[in-house]
Amino acid sequence: MTLNDDAQVITNKDEAFLHNCMYFTANRLSRAITRIADEAFATTGLAPAYGYLIRLVIGTPGITQKELSEKLCITPSTLTRFVDKLEGKQLVLRQVQGKTVLVYPTDKGKELEPSLRAASRKLKEMYETVLGKELADRLTSDIGIAGRQLE
Repeated sequence: MTLNDDAQVITNKDEAFLHNCMYFTANRLSRAITRIADEAFATTGLAPAYGYLIRLVIGTPGITQKELSEKLCITPSTLTRFVDKLEGKQLVLRQVQGKTVLVYPTDKGKELEPSLRAASRKLKEMYETVLGKELADRLTSDIGIAGRQLE
């Protein structure tokens, strides 16, 4: 074994921690699934996070911003920016009642529902094709459980 071979073995051993690290592997998975989701939602003209937000608003007209941020697991300030953008596109509208902000879908937003549902189905089909249904379902469940426990 030459010095270069030794260095390569050490490098590979030193890099093994990456593949045994939840932080690294979760981020790698996040980047991969985000690419797939972006592709699946491209036909809607919206990023996946915006699509899921609109679906929640359509499903529960008058949902509070607080409820939306909790359901989407994002900070209230991030949600406010998302709603600002969707309001600018005339897909949702806000109504203030005291200290509570309610979010409603517009007619234009409601018209997107079929394409948003189709994009969600396409996303699931795409990752199930790669992973198989059983692994995809197990990963979704396990990641959800782990996320709740780590929070």
